Amino acid sequence: MSSFPPDSHAPTPPILPPKPSSQEPSRIGTPASGAPLPPPSSLSEAGQQYRAAIPDPGDQWLPQVLQDKSKQDIADILTSPALLNALTNSPSSIHPSLLASHQALASALSSNTDLASRLADQESRLANQRSAAQAQLLSMHALERQWRQKQVDMDHALARFSPAALYQLLGQSVQEQGLVCQAMEESFLDSDGVDGGETSEREAAEWIRRYREAKTQFYLRQERKERWDEGRVGGWR
Repeated sequence: MSSFPPDSHAPTPPILPPKPSSQEPSRIGTPASGAPLPPPSSLSEAGQQYRAAIPDPGDQWLPQVLQDKSKQDIADILTSPALLNALTNSPSSIHPSLLASHQALASALSSNTDLASRLADQESRLANQRSAAQAQLLSMHALERQWRQKQVDMDHALARFSPAALYQLLGQSVQEQGLVCQAMEESFLDSDGVDGGETSEREAAEWIRRYREAKTQFYLRQERKERWDEGRVGGWR
């Protein structure tokens, strides 16, 4: 163990606490129970557990390895950040309260790493499910467009069977049949005055039969249209 140099201009070393006697217990000993430190499960839980069992030693604490060093040796160590860091975190000199904090921090980092890994897996599955849902949505839109086109084609094909088209066709047929009856009447009247000729009984009977059939058809169509107009045709209004 070295001593102070004789140079009177040397810097005054910091005042250190007295060395403990051989009868005094070491300040860096294990807890009174002597039980091993339990491994922390999380930063908050472990930090509270170890802080409760191991109080902070304060700014006067020295590692056991420095307790027999001279003031000059300690002063030299204080000027070296690398040595201070090594002594602070070395397994042989670290204080149990700091070791507990390190262990709690390591446990928390490990837990965070595990959570980040699981989060990344869930994010990957979510991205896959989102892509699958997007593909299904696009497929559904395509099917919807196809169905609309099929519906347009179907409506176009069945347009002539729609109620409006059938009603229009019925109205036209009534008018056409009325014109047919009128043309037959005019033709019969004109045939009697041509060259002073007279219609025979057989021709008159044949005309009457055809005219009666045409007129019957006219009345039937007209009746159907009237029933439709009055709302007596079920399913069309």
